[in-house]
Amino acid sequence: MDAGTGRALPSNIPDYLEHLRRALAGADPALIQDALYDAEEYLRSELAENPGKSEAEVIAQVASSYGAPDEVADIYRDTEVKVQTALRAPPPRKARSLLGRFFGVIADPRAYAALFYMVLSLATGIFYFTWVTTGLSLSIGLAVLIVGIPFTILFFGSIRVLALVEGRIVEVMLGERMPRRPLYGDRGKPLMQKIAGLFTDPRSWTTLLYMALMMPLGTAYFTIAVTAIAVSLSFIAAPVAVWLGYATVNPDFEGWMLLGVQDGVFGTSLGYVALPLLFATGVALFFLTLHLARGIGYLHGHLAKHLLVKTAQYA
Repeated sequence: MDAGTGRALPSNIPDYLEHLRRALAGADPALIQDALYDAEEYLRSELAENPGKSEAEVIAQVASSYGAPDEVADIYRDTEVKVQTALRAPPPRKARSLLGRFFGVIADPRAYAALFYMVLSLATGIFYFTWVTTGLSLSIGLAVLIVGIPFTILFFGSIRVLALVEGRIVEVMLGERMPRRPLYGDRGKPLMQKIAGLFTDPRSWTTLLYMALMMPLGTAYFTIAVTAIAVSLSFIAAPVAVWLGYATVNPDFEGWMLLGVQDGVFGTSLGYVALPLLFATGVALFFLTLHLARGIGYLHGHLAKHLLVKTAQYA
């Protein structure tokens, strides 16, 4: 009996975890996964240190130190608020005017982190796509051989590891809360059930889908980020170079030239009247790029949360 709530304590570890899951209903799925993993890790370590006691006796023994499920849930909710407040950068001061909101994005670290993620996603997307396609192809090709089964098991196990790694990248760069612990619930099961769980777990297949999608998404993100930054900075650089005397205005350049060298002359084919407009366009495009990066980061964070976190388990 839990002295704090007056409720009977669970008699075994699965029941304890189920009570904890229900007590955390409505919390972030990533937080629930972390809490369940920590609870099972602690309870099973205590059970291993007390081989002569049953699970019910161990749970009753640790209830005073670790806590009953309801108490643990409250602690995790409170701790999560404190941790998120400490980890996240202070939000930029919200401007009241429309122009203030538009230009205020330059002080938002989330925009720069999302922009960096868009550039990085080309490399991670290629790696994930290559890993998935190669692993699936070899798993199917080796299925007729005795080495095919252990290879397939190792491949699906690696997918879970990569999902955890990608989750950390997403949380750090995009600010979306992702699991910091592996999925709980495998250590108390027989080996064959653990292996079967790799293939029956919907999250394994949604993770494969996510990694396959990262190839086209990463290519699109990289192209958008690099193109937008290059165009905006070149629009800004051309007028600045002319105004500082590093480039000249030469309408006689063959064709349209934003900034380049022709006949040994470094300059632009644009006229003096067009330079201020070009500069303003470049500045506006740069701020639009930051807004776009922040929006893409927000959407991609939710996509990663939906495909990499086993939300169905916590419904």
